[in-house]
Amino acid sequence: MKSKALTIMMITLATITLIGVIALVVILKFSGDEEVKEPTIEEVIEYSVDVPETTTNLMSNDFIRISFKIQTDSKKAKSELEKRNFQVNNIIIEELSELKAAELQGKKGKDLIETKVRDKVNSLMQEGKVEKVYITSMMIQ
Repeated sequence: MKSKALTIMMITLATITLIGVIALVVILKFSGDEEVKEPTIEEVIEYSVDVPETTTNLMSNDFIRISFKIQTDSKKAKSELEKRNFQVNNIIIEELSELKAAELQGKKGKDLIETKVRDKVNSLMQEGKVEKVYITSMMIQ
């Protein structure tokens, strides 16, 4: 009697373990993060807005001449961003006026302004978001 109960208990335990392992494999296989597909260059261009060249003064009494291309995540976001061009220009001027020429030197400086512009513009957006900000030209005098 004891061996029969022990056998039933072992079979039940093995079955529950097997079901658990199968469920775990299925969950990990099908609910894992989808691979993020990088947009093609055509999509990048289609969803991007050119910000015309802006000239403003820096905190260090230098002048900067800079232009951007802002990549959004959809056509709706692009349309909204085009309507908000005056707000984007305002953000660019405000952010640059708080920086010194030395802070904009090198890759770190360019990454800094790209990140600041992206984050500030994203705080305005309602129909999507800014994926990336590219500096297309920049000159400090």
